[in-house]
Amino acid sequence: MTSSCVLFERPAPTVARLVLNRPERRNAQNATLLYELDAAFQQAAADDDVKVVLLAGAGPDFSAGHDLSEITTELPGQPVATIAAALDAPGVEGRHAFECEAYLGLCRRWRDLPKPTIGVAHGRCIAGALMLLWPMDLIVAGSGTVFSDPVAAFGLNGAEYFSHVWEVGARKAKEMLFTGEPLTARDAHRLGMVNHVVPDDELADFALELAQKIARMPAYGLRLAKSSVNQALNAQGFDSAMDGAFGLHIAGHANNLARYGEIIDPKGIDRIRQLSRSSSGAAQ
Repeated sequence: MTSSCVLFERPAPTVARLVLNRPERRNAQNATLLYELDAAFQQAAADDDVKVVLLAGAGPDFSAGHDLSEITTELPGQPVATIAAALDAPGVEGRHAFECEAYLGLCRRWRDLPKPTIGVAHGRCIAGALMLLWPMDLIVAGSGTVFSDPVAAFGLNGAEYFSHVWEVGARKAKEMLFTGEPLTARDAHRLGMVNHVVPDDELADFALELAQKIARMPAYGLRLAKSSVNQALNAQGFDSAMDGAFGLHIAGHANNLARYGEIIDPKGIDRIRQLSRSSSGAAQ
């Protein structure tokens, strides 16, 4: 499957590689990209020859997060992750329905894909980029990669898929959110968010080799192992914490609508851009 926003590749007989393909927008996510990505995940899940799925990005950055030039509550197709209602409702009601479906709902689907997934991170991974990476089972990163979630500057708590505490620990999560400053790939590895850090020019080959190594294991054993770990996280409160944080995220949108007539604090845009520019030089 090839589309304008997502490429479906088969770099090896047992491996599918999904590639975010909006490099001119630094792979910023609009609704079309997210639903094409979901279709690609479903294609990989349905193919019995595919044992492992890689998620990568074209161009210099994995993803700059949500495309703020396309803020909408319109879906490119029918809802697939939720029994969505009120998508066309005015105000925060429509926003809530849209984000529950297109952001949190899709990410949860991908987390539960019945095959191992590997996020392949490079360049800048900003805010909504984490929403794509964190549902993956493993993450490998190039040495020049940086990760950030600076959306407190928008009057919001963080990315919709709010697994920060599980990814980096409570205190580092707070620092990451309070300051908006990026984590380097080495920091992310030390904190347990990233499995492996390799030189940027070796990233694609390393990720494929890891995928092929995993693909040699029995598919059902991999599925059971994945489900067991995810269930352990859920028993720790992962899902309920995610629901609570998502409700607060929507409260942030509601506050911004009441105060500014927009779903984000417009004063935060310059701050986000400043942090985004500075993150490109953060990796050492």
